[in-house]
Amino acid sequence: MSIVLDRSALSKEPLWSSQPVAKLGRTIKFVAEVISSNWQNDYARKFEDYALLGIPEYWIADYQGLGGEFFIGRPKQPTLTVCILGEEGRYERQLLRGNQPIVSSVFPSLNLTAEAVLRTGR
Repeated sequence: MSIVLDRSALSKEPLWSSQPVAKLGRTIKFVAEVISSNWQNDYARKFEDYALLGIPEYWIADYQGLGGEFFIGRPKQPTLTVCILGEEGRYERQLLRGNQPIVSSVFPSLNLTAEAVLRTGR
């Protein structure tokens, strides 16, 4: 897992001065998960948890195409799922593959493709 924190919000984190723990969702601006054999956690459980915390953007990098067909489609193939939190507190998912560009709300100047992210895991 990789995260991006809002430095200005760290002063409000109750544990931050003694240990690197962020408990408040508004402090976390971005999370990226790399899929492993327990892919169900990333596609279902964490998807809901992160939305409830209000994390604006969540990426699921499935460089081996391990996720279920419901999550990555058929045929199963490497997929980057970009989840952007909508106004109603639910993630809107974009399934990206190959040379499809990544559009990020947290990194608006980002110039990457799904393939550039997914090949780093191989």
